[in-house]
Amino acid sequence: MDEPDTPERRGRLSRPRVLAAAVALVDREGLTALTMRRLATDLGVEPMAIYRYTSSKEALLDGLVEAFFSEVNDRLRTTADTDAGPSRDPVGAPVGILPWRAELRRIARAFAAVVHAHREILPVVATRPLAVPVARRPAPALQLTEHILAVLGRAGFDDATALTIYRAFVAWNLGRLLVDKRQVVDDPDEPDLLLRLGLHRLPAAEYPRLRALVPKFAEYDEEQELIAGLDSLLNRMPEPPLDSFYDGSAR
Repeated sequence: MDEPDTPERRGRLSRPRVLAAAVALVDREGLTALTMRRLATDLGVEPMAIYRYTSSKEALLDGLVEAFFSEVNDRLRTTADTDAGPSRDPVGAPVGILPWRAELRRIARAFAAVVHAHREILPVVATRPLAVPVARRPAPALQLTEHILAVLGRAGFDDATALTIYRAFVAWNLGRLLVDKRQVVDDPDEPDLLLRLGLHRLPAAEYPRLRALVPKFAEYDEEQELIAGLDSLLNRMPEPPLDSFYDGSAR
């Protein structure tokens, strides 16, 4: 008897397709909905077919990270920098934002855009590195790390300073996105601000500052906060040699 004519048998199943389906499922229903059986159902195949492309639930979580960073890297390859590029005045002094700072801004913007497209995946992106050694992390994540370190190296930072800036940049970027304005919304369909943010659940006498400031969490200008926060962070870092300039080559 011939085997059933399934998508897997027709050769339509692949690792990119499996990961895309996993991302779509998590986007729709959250991480708790992601199981091998449910993913197989969405793809129209038997659960065993999934194991050819991701060997376990843990490997599937790594696959989400892989898909996330692939999208960040794709965005960096296809989007232009909106900050002014490097230039010099007639006597040779740098003008405008330093190129390495402009590139970190561009990376932060790309990362934030992918987070907003796949918000439910952010906790996995933030926590999987705690369980996976560097050498075993998905290639797209390693490629972004390599790119950031290369940018800092070309700027003239020594290895120790480059690592300090890298760690600070990653920690700040993840922390900023984890503490996001959308997390303060209690009922997104409620038009009244007090009820939408759930402030009626907080006794005014016990939480006066929270009741006063939570609305501001929900109304801030994200682009302005991103640039102001990143600049404030980088202003505390050592500067590279004045005659060292990033070569401006795109990813």
